[in-house]
Amino acid sequence: MKNKTVEGDSEEITIISHGVKLEGKITCEGNVRIDGTIQGDVISHGNVTVGEQGEINGQVIGQIIVIGGKVSGEINAKENLTLESKANLKGDVYTKILVVEAGAYFDGKSNMGESKGTSGSHTLTSGKNETGP
Repeated sequence: MKNKTVEGDSEEITIISHGVKLEGKITCEGNVRIDGTIQGDVISHGNVTVGEQGEINGQVIGQIIVIGGKVSGEINAKENLTLESKANLKGDVYTKILVVEAGAYFDGKSNMGESKGTSGSHTLTSGKNETGP
């Protein structure tokens, strides 16, 4: 599937639809959206989006990662990671920028830096992120 970007360039998007269950490693050059279930790693040179119905049990690597569903495993977001309000993440995070929306569940450590293995780390307390009244 190709989508037109603002500049007019086309960009590849791989979609794993709701109801699809895959076992094994997924590697792709472009962007990927997961609405199904993946038992294994997801490695993308582009962006990775996990929809509210999506579930991954394995490592996730990408430039920009957005999680709206459930992920159990290590996350390595080269640019930034967003945990949407219904996200459920159990695993350590390596990213430059971490955004956690109210209601998201995160159980693990966040390491802020270039990518996995770099210096400069901060630990985020595990548990449900809750903001104000």
